Amino acid sequence: MGKSFKLRFLFVQMGIGELIGLENYVANDIARALIVFAVLLVLLRLLLYVFVKISLKLTSRTDTDVDDLLLKRASRPITILAFIFALRIAAEEIVLEASFYDNAILFIYSATVITIAYLVYVFIDVFLMRAWKKATTKSRTKLDDNLVHLIEGFMKVVLIILSILYVLDLWGVEVLPLLGALGIAGLAVALALQPTLSNIFAGVSMILDKSVKVGDWVVLEDGVWGVVDKVGIRSTRIKTFDNDILVLTNTKFSESRIQNVSMPEPKVRIVIPFGVAYGSDVEKVRKAVAGEIKKIKTLDKSEEINVRFLEMGDSALKFKAYFYIESFEHRLSTIDEATTRIYNILNKNGIAIPFPQVDVHLKKD
Repeated sequence: MGKSFKLRFLFVQMGIGELIGLENYVANDIARALIVFAVLLVLLRLLLYVFVKISLKLTSRTDTDVDDLLLKRASRPITILAFIFALRIAAEEIVLEASFYDNAILFIYSATVITIAYLVYVFIDVFLMRAWKKATTKSRTKLDDNLVHLIEGFMKVVLIILSILYVLDLWGVEVLPLLGALGIAGLAVALALQPTLSNIFAGVSMILDKSVKVGDWVVLEDGVWGVVDKVGIRSTRIKTFDNDILVLTNTKFSESRIQNVSMPEPKVRIVIPFGVAYGSDVEKVRKAVAGEIKKIKTLDKSEEINVRFLEMGDSALKFKAYFYIESFEHRLSTIDEATTRIYNILNKNGIAIPFPQVDVHLKKD
C-alpha cells in the first residue's frame, strides 16, 4: 500500500473551511486554521464528555470495575487523538510548500500511530491482563503475579517495536532490509549480553517454578533474613530486617541455597532452649513451661506442645520447648514472648536457672 494512502481513512482530506464557506469571512489562512482547530477541539471534547458521562452511568450498573478502569485509562489517549484529528483538519486551511506540508502530515500520522498503539496497550492490559489475573487468583495452580508483570513488560516492548517500524515505514524507510541488519546485529548483541540474558531466564524460571515470590520470608546462605521485595527481569531485591535493600542477580539467587520460611505454609515451629539447675523436678518443669506456652496469642492450638528433657549438661539440665504458631510473620515476637514467659514461670515456681560455673577443689598432700 502506498504511503499516500496510509492512515488516510482517519482524516478528512477536504478543508472544513472550504466545506462551510469560512474562507468567505476569514481571508487569513492561519486565522482560519486556528478557528477550525478550536471549534473542532471544543466539539470533540463535548462529545467525549457526553460519551463518558453516559458510559459511567451504564458501567455503574455492572458488577466489575474493568469498564470503569478502561474509561479512566483510555480518556487521555482518546483526548490526544481528538487533538491530533482537529490539528489535521485545521492543517488543510493553511497553504504550505509541498515538502513542508508532507513532512507536517507525516508528523501528525506518526503521533497518531503512537497514540493508537498506547490505546491498544490499554485495552489489552485492562481486558486480557485483568481477566488473566482474576483467573489465576481463583485457580489452585495460580501463576505468580511476577509472571504477569513480565508478560506486561514484554507486551510493551512488542508494541513499541511495532509502532517504531510502522512510523519508519511511513517516512519511507525500508523496513525489511533493516530487520535483516537488526537480526545480524541482534545475534552479536545477544552474545555480548549473555550474562544479562541468563539473569532474565533465571528470573523467569524462578517464577514458573514458584520457588519464591514477593512477600516471602527467606534466609540467605550467609544467614541474612529478609523479605522478597521484587523479582525483576535481571535481579531480585531482598528487604532485610535492618530496612536495607539487598540486590542479587537472578542467576546468583537461583543457584544459592535459600531457605524459604513462607513455604509450604505460613505455619512454623518455634524451638526455645532453656536449662534448669540439677535437683529440679523434671515433671514440674514440663508442666509449668507447657502451661505458659498455652497462653501465647499466636499459638497454633491444632498442634501439640512438647517440652523435652534432652541432656544432662555440665552445669544444667537442658530442655527444649517445641510448639507451632499460625504465621511466620510473628516468629520473632513469639520467641521473645515465649522466652520471657519461661523465665518468669521458672522463677515463680522456685526453679533455679543456673549459669555456667566451675568448682575448684584443692587437695592437701
